[in-house]
Amino acid sequence: MASPAGKTLFSIPIKSSNGSLCPDAVILALDIIEARYPHGVVITTSGITKFYSNGLDLDHAMSTPGYYATLYKLFARLAAYPMPTVAWLNGHAFAGGFMLAMHHDYRVFNPSRGYLCLNELDFGAPLKPAMLGIFEAKLSPVSYRSLILEAHRFTAQEALEQQMVDKLGGWEEVVALVEERKLTERSKSGVYGVLKQEMYREVIAHLEGHEERVKKDAADAEKLEKVAQ
Repeated sequence: MASPAGKTLFSIPIKSSNGSLCPDAVILALDIIEARYPHGVVITTSGITKFYSNGLDLDHAMSTPGYYATLYKLFARLAAYPMPTVAWLNGHAFAGGFMLAMHHDYRVFNPSRGYLCLNELDFGAPLKPAMLGIFEAKLSPVSYRSLILEAHRFTAQEALEQQMVDKLGGWEEVVALVEERKLTERSKSGVYGVLKQEMYREVIAHLEGHEERVKKDAADAEKLEKVAQ
């Protein structure tokens, strides 16, 4: 992570040794940045040149109690974070990695390497409202359909044309985006996060309400099972 205003660089484990996203580590880093450093711009990227993030290790996610609750907490934290956030997509962003990127305010994508894709259709994984809300909020209906029902792999140029990303390029273009949009100034009034929370209130409601829906679905299933007996 980086804060261009103070040129402070952070290295955090976006992915664990088994390849799965580490949402708790990212949440901690965001908390530390907000508490200890001047407001500026938060940028996330990957130290692996091939991809920004390929998402979740499903076996690990399914076998780890509370994993999805923590992941959705991270998404909600980013959606309402009180500073501008930029995902510098240096390579592929698939599935959960693409979800992570979309919860940032801005995205800059490497024009020569990588695709953006939700490929759950290909391997038979359902997509929950908490996963889809941000795409529904930010994309056109046509782009949303191609993304979900076709598992289309968007090239950098396609992603720019479909407004999934704001700019193509590398670090220089990231800095240019920050400067052109005066992002280091945006959080100084103190309402940046409040405005985002209102903009994405439905997205955040899906994220924060996931656990309650899981409990309700389990209770409903139990009732149906008793009736069937």
